[in-house]
Amino acid sequence: MPHPIMYADDDPGLAELRRLCLGLPGAEEKISHGRPVFHTGRIFAGFGGSVKLRPGEHRRWPSMLIVKIDPAELPAVDADERFLFPAYWGAGGWRGLDLAAPQVDWTEVGELVDASYRLIAPRRLVAELDARTAPD
Repeated sequence: MPHPIMYADDDPGLAELRRLCLGLPGAEEKISHGRPVFHTGRIFAGFGGSVKLRPGEHRRWPSMLIVKIDPAELPAVDADERFLFPAYWGAGGWRGLDLAAPQVDWTEVGELVDASYRLIAPRRLVAELDARTAPD
């Protein structure tokens, strides 16, 4: 049985996140477990999820960005109260950021997406991204 769709196209931050993610080389969007994820064969960003409060109890976070964090950066990210530990993803080094929060820093979101993409995407796609941004 497929998962029900758990988002709407007008959810806070989704249009902006789509623009950032789909602008990366080879990036595509698909629905996984009822929510949008962005991938290049492997997922590098997700939209929406939940946070485990205690055993058997979750809080849904419908406008959460979920990205892979470089292990060297995890202590700093975990010390920042804006970041969430997403259920199912968190133990693998993924963290969430609420895109519906007041005054989202879209430059920071772009940097998080870029860093996650670089950790996940194939080397040839990362090289293509680097070629796009290399100074002439």
